[in-house]
Amino acid sequence: MTDPVSGAAIAPSILPVSSGDGARFDLLCVHRPGPVRQWLYWLPAMGVPARQYLPLAQALAERGVAVALHEWRGIGSSDRRAGRGCNWGYRELLQFDLPAALARMRTHWPEATCWLGGHSLGGQLATLYGALHPRACVGLVLVASGAPYWRRFRHGWLIGLAYAVAPWLAAAVGHLPGRRIGFGGNEARGVIADWARSGRSGRYAAAGMASDFEQRLAALRLPVLALRLRDDWLGPASSLDFLLGKMPQAHADTDVITPQDLDGATADHFRWMKTPAPIAARIAAWIDANAPASATVDPHDP
Repeated sequence: MTDPVSGAAIAPSILPVSSGDGARFDLLCVHRPGPVRQWLYWLPAMGVPARQYLPLAQALAERGVAVALHEWRGIGSSDRRAGRGCNWGYRELLQFDLPAALARMRTHWPEATCWLGGHSLGGQLATLYGALHPRACVGLVLVASGAPYWRRFRHGWLIGLAYAVAPWLAAAVGHLPGRRIGFGGNEARGVIADWARSGRSGRYAAAGMASDFEQRLAALRLPVLALRLRDDWLGPASSLDFLLGKMPQAHADTDVITPQDLDGATADHFRWMKTPAPIAARIAAWIDANAPASATVDPHDP
């Protein structure tokens, strides 16, 4: 985003967060000058640092939607790194990190309406959090996301094999060495176990959490915007449809991003991040069309 007077890029503000179990990380917040009325809390894809989404945040801020970029535990500004002596799973992300970060943001933009969204796994966890806390936001935004169930992918048997091998490799090494194998970051064993379990079974669950995610998803009534990339083999239509099918009471608006939308670039899982303006425009227009007359967010719901 640029300063309307000087034309210079506006640096994001940094908000430190202390999680419920003592983990620390920073939020990157981007907004144009003046009051914030609508804001999107954004969850990155697996292994992707928050700063990689600054172009998206700036494009949204230019269109009137402020953005707070989450930092995953073990990535970027996080004070934790996955290893044999340092492990976590979906439980820590959903019960500690996200509630602490959202509570911090509500003190930062207390009068604004909160939307929750994410990319890939970030979209999945945004959806799970929304299902657990349906009054914490007024709607969900998913980009290149979908359930990881192996039967919903072309050559699904190879995906299923990955769901068997990844937890074994993470257990053997102490973490998934994503940087070395070219998938994700260096991921905690617990995250990989929870992710692979959902990929094998088609059902969401988290070790140490008694919540019935499938039941909560079935009861969810929030509006959802789901943007799929045409050339994205990691997020095919069948995967997205399977995720949206878990939420029959939610009103979902879907759209497909094509190379024509991205100045001819391949519309795949990550390349859109280099030219995010078309996606930002769709998100901002959808938020504007679906914004409630008065916010229904419960400030006491994490």
